[in-house]
Amino acid sequence: MKQAVIDIGSNSMRLTVYETTPPQIFRVLFKEKIMAGLAGYVEHNALSPDGIERAILGLLSFRATLSALDIKAVAVFATASLRNVKNTDQAVAAIQRATGYPIEVISGEEEAAFGYAGAMQELDLTEGLFVDIGGASTEVVRFTGGVMESANSCPVGSLKLYRDFVRKILPNKEAIHHMEKAITMATLGVVERPVRQGLPLVCVGGTARAALKLAKRVCRLPETSNSITIGQLDRVCQELCASQKQAADLILKIEPERIHTMIPGMLILRHMVQGFGAGRVIVSQYGVREGYLCQKILKAS
Repeated sequence: MKQAVIDIGSNSMRLTVYETTPPQIFRVLFKEKIMAGLAGYVEHNALSPDGIERAILGLLSFRATLSALDIKAVAVFATASLRNVKNTDQAVAAIQRATGYPIEVISGEEEAAFGYAGAMQELDLTEGLFVDIGGASTEVVRFTGGVMESANSCPVGSLKLYRDFVRKILPNKEAIHHMEKAITMATLGVVERPVRQGLPLVCVGGTARAALKLAKRVCRLPETSNSITIGQLDRVCQELCASQKQAADLILKIEPERIHTMIPGMLILRHMVQGFGAGRVIVSQYGVREGYLCQKILKAS
């Protein structure tokens, strides 16, 4: 059967349509995303009326697409976009009334677990670290023996950093310094946990995929590559932090829609790699939506 999953994230809203076969077999048929930037609509720790309307318009756009494709099985979940605001219940009720879609707001630990489960649908790894850098939060999982040992959600994301510390489109050196300090504070107690050095760090999400694209350009990696060495990651970060013009030229060529969040996201990724002493970064094309599909929908059917 055909199953649609919609993820209301802090930076982007994403729709993926799957062809599914029980128990846990799926194939991606169609993807669509809207860079809604909901984290930018948070005022006094509440999602503003404009932010709620932005989420509604995004879902209505997806609904029109699904209607045209005659897909009726739709699951909608929200992450930090609706989880980390004080008016969660009010915002969810308003969005549900306007769109007709029931919305599940998942916890940070659930988001981490679903992201890890999704990545493991593609990768065959038994030990390592998993990181999902979002717009308003970053999820971290430690796994050994093919089993998740711990799952944490850190209150820092690429769009949140941009909104808090960057005055123009790109950060200056002072803003980069303040963002690095904020990342350190937000990940206290998570990154400091001792782990075996040199483990692979599996990444999912838009920041990770964009980082891989930049590495392919800067380091001339093969198009088929799905991993970045630590040296290559450092080289990309140096390119982005050398000068605003150099960074703008690079991002606009490779990932223009992330012009304002690319550097904050890369700072988070670099901090995770350095803090855990990871050996390399592996980017998975699957993530939280695939994990949600397998763990919440296919497992229950």
